Amino acid sequence: MTGYKSYRTKVFDKFPRTGIPDAFESIEAYDNYVKMLIKTNCIDNAKKIWWDLRVHPFFNTVEFRICDIPMTADETIAIAALFQAICARIYMLRSKNMNYIQYSRPLINENKWRASRYGLDGYMIDFGKEEEVNTRALIYELLNFIDPVVPHLGSQHRIDYVHKIMENGTGADRQLAIYEETKDLKKVAQYISDNFLEGI
Repeated sequence: MTGYKSYRTKVFDKFPRTGIPDAFESIEAYDNYVKMLIKTNCIDNAKKIWWDLRVHPFFNTVEFRICDIPMTADETIAIAALFQAICARIYMLRSKNMNYIQYSRPLINENKWRASRYGLDGYMIDFGKEEEVNTRALIYELLNFIDPVVPHLGSQHRIDYVHKIMENGTGADRQLAIYEETKDLKKVAQYISDNFLEGI
């Protein structure tokens, strides 16, 4: 047990084309980047780009790859609904010619590190205020941000589950609690299995 709330992010850091992507000014700029990698034998197709967030190489969509595998189906669906709502909200702002601040990759990486190490119980940087803020407070702020689009998406009951995650902890929180209680990795594995299969 590492104590990390997301050890997978640290493992993936060792591989190329992972982590937070750079911002591309257009889809053409991104396509040119992919073509260069293919032409120079770095990759054979865009599936070999493993960023936390990427344009899907074959489907006309954006792929969120940042999460560890959530422990339950309800958590997975809630996170997917959250991502969908973020995309819809940003699209709404763009369609109304409203701007939003785009922060640099190094700054975003600071928060990614904090999230992977400390999870919900840590502090993240509020870049606008330039100060540390309780992670849960920033999640509530994010929920307020997406609130205008959630009714249209019909996903309120899924978004509401985010509150339950914050109350009960993430899968990582619960696994660490079982380990602290039992000091037995087999019991942790059994707990994961029991919870994952619940309701299937």
